[in-house]
Order: sequence, then C-alpha cells, then structure tokens
Amino acid sequence: MSFETNKKISNRYCNLNTYGKNSLASKPDCNLLKVYETLLTAFGPQHWWPAEGAEEMIIGALLTQNTTWKNVEKALANLRLNKQLSFSSISAIPLPELQKLIKPSGYFRQKSARLKALAIAVTDAGGLSQLEQKSTSDLREWLLALKGIGPETADSILLYAFTRPLFVIDTYTLRICKRHKWLPTTTDYTEAQNYFTQQLPADPTLFNEYHALLVQIGKNFCRPKKPLCEECPLNHLQIDSITKEAHHE
Repeated sequence: MSFETNKKISNRYCNLNTYGKNSLASKPDCNLLKVYETLLTAFGPQHWWPAEGAEEMIIGALLTQNTTWKNVEKALANLRLNKQLSFSSISAIPLPELQKLIKPSGYFRQKSARLKALAIAVTDAGGLSQLEQKSTSDLREWLLALKGIGPETADSILLYAFTRPLFVIDTYTLRICKRHKWLPTTTDYTEAQNYFTQQLPADPTLFNEYHALLVQIGKNFCRPKKPLCEECPLNHLQIDSITKEAHHE
C-alpha cells in the first residue's frame, strides 16, 4: 500500500462525523484521523503484518505473545527452513521437534502446545478458506475459544489474516491514549476498542495501518519509562501534565 493510498484514506474520511452516541471521546470530530495523518507523515506506510500469507501471519501472531518481533522472526525462520511453516505441517510434527524450532520466541513449551492445538483446529475446520465463510462475530468467538488466544491475538488475526474491520488494542495503544488523556486510566480492552471504532470508519485498511503506526510511537517514543515526549511526533497533542506523569511512572 502506497503512501498516497494512505493519504487518500485519511482525506476520504476526514470530514465525516463518525462519533458514536456512547463514545468515550471528548475531542473534536476527526481527532483520531488527524493523529493518523500525523503518524503517517512521520513514519510512512508500515506494510504490516510482515508475513508471506495468512497462515504465517496467524502463526506469528501466536508466537509474538510476550516477546519481541525479532525473536519471532528467528522462530519463523526455523519453521520455514525446516518446511514446517504451515498448519498441516505443524499438526503432524512431533511436539518436541516443534518446541525446538520455536524456542527463540520464548515460552516454547507453552507456545508449541497452543500452536499445535491451533493448527489442528484450523485443519479440522476445513482450513482457512472454510473459516473465511464465518461471520466476523462467529469467527472471533471461534478463535477466543482456543487456548492461548485472547482478544488482542484474535483481533490481530481477524484484521490482518481475514481483513475484518476490528481495531487491535495493545499495550502501546493503551499507554498512548491514557497518557494523552484520550481515555481514562481504568479503560479496558473493549472500551478502548470502542473508542476507536466509534470514531473511525470500519475500514480494515485504515485499521491495519493505524495500529502499526501506533506501535511505532509506543516502541520508539512513548516508552514505559523515560518517554521521549519532546521528540515524539504527537508532542503537539500533549497535555502539559503528560511529560511529568510519564517520567514518574
């Protein structure tokens, strides 16, 4: 997706009043789209999720839990090198061998069992093409019923592998929103997701890029400790107290 395509997405929606009646938002209309424009200008398109196909994306989504993407890439490379980067292969591979291959991702015993269970479940369901026929709510329910898949992982899979319009909420997004006072400190996953979906058009392309851009802010500027507020592209949106509070977290 090109930079111009992303700008067109932003421009297309910028004049829409998309607030839901029950939105937590207290900002002017289109605030989140202005944030998106700022991030896109600062970082450019992220081309996320980095995967060669839906199966690899889903496998990566499970492996990335509680680790860095760099470690996930090592595990994926091992699976690819040994021709095990598919649900059919993972369903058949002995568990000890799978553990060895994904060890770089951490928690390899737990993740190997969950990854194998996921692969078997997808295979038993008739593959991704059959799962694609499910409604978004039914598919989300199906994913959440699998051990080791919570709302963030399920929504990542739905957005990036199945192109469903679900905004993914992660630690980075919550931290950014709460520091900027866009959301109360007690906001949970569902409330934060509603905050975005009630203000933004239900466009999976927009959600895809927006989430990836927020990750960049969270990783590089809005850190848990000693955030780089002055250098942050969202600096002009700050409330005066943010920097002081962030440095005392």
